Amino acid sequence: MAKALSVDLRHRVVAAIAEGMSRRQAAARFGVSAASAVRWHQRFKASGTVAPSRQGRDRRSGRIEAYSEVILGLVTETPDMTLAELRTKLKERRVSAGIGTLWRFFKRRRITLKKRRRMRPSSNAAM
Repeated sequence: MAKALSVDLRHRVVAAIAEGMSRRQAAARFGVSAASAVRWHQRFKASGTVAPSRQGRDRRSGRIEAYSEVILGLVTETPDMTLAELRTKLKERRVSAGIGTLWRFFKRRRITLKKRRRMRPSSNAAM
């Protein structure tokens, strides 16, 4: 994954734009792409900061979180339901979700669904 450019560089580019330089001129002066200069300036105008956002995060969890009451209700009704079965039940309600998405949903809530207790260790006497 690419590393974000320094905040200092971002501040210098935005300051040059604020002083009257065009976005393309500022980008050429500091050796960054014009698109970056435009985005940094827009971000500064909108939020007052040029700091980069966190990279590599899950950006789609909000979609499944909208159905959290439905999902938790289905699991309460049938506690031993597998993720595949839960996915099928959600499809019946016109909610599209993958197995991994459901797994992360439960992981965020620290909910584990075990089918059976942990097995005892095997003995080495049979060898």
